[in-house]
Amino acid sequence: MDVILLQRVEKLGQMGDVVKVKPGYARNYLLPQKKAVRATKENLARFEAERAQLEAQNLKRREEAERVAERVAGLAVVLLRQAGESGQLYGSVTARDVAQAATEAGLTITRQQVVLDHPIKALGLYQVRVVLHPEVVIAITVNVARSLEEAEKQARGERVTAAAEEERADLSRMFEGTSPIPGTGEQPDI
Repeated sequence: MDVILLQRVEKLGQMGDVVKVKPGYARNYLLPQKKAVRATKENLARFEAERAQLEAQNLKRREEAERVAERVAGLAVVLLRQAGESGQLYGSVTARDVAQAATEAGLTITRQQVVLDHPIKALGLYQVRVVLHPEVVIAITVNVARSLEEAEKQARGERVTAAAEEERADLSRMFEGTSPIPGTGEQPDI
């Protein structure tokens, strides 16, 4: 199916391009989201007549998005989640969670604007892309931690799961001089 793009679509084309896409992609995504119209003679003529107005609107929206991007450059949000000793989350962090945390931090976005390349399922710092406009993309830092103290440590660059490993190593050093488990000849596990 041929469509005329009304805005830039990543990995597809720029505004005004006539592209061939699969019918399902056009019917279920591009047309309902008003990102494209069918490429008929009437729509081509109407697009060419309104092209200057559409480009002006697009330029205005892009400039607004660039101002917002400059204002919130380097935004970092903290998400507190429960996790196991190894740092694996009980569940995962979704685009909705990131959007809600960013909105609370002062950047009003929707979950559709958050691009997660893969689900966040462990503690740590993550760079998440936010699409403010098809041509303006910013990165925000998402700090996933069990507590605020842990989040501060992660922000400073310390490994929080390493702390648990160090405690275990300290305990094993304490028991180095102890006698083996009777009948086995092995040191006790901690």
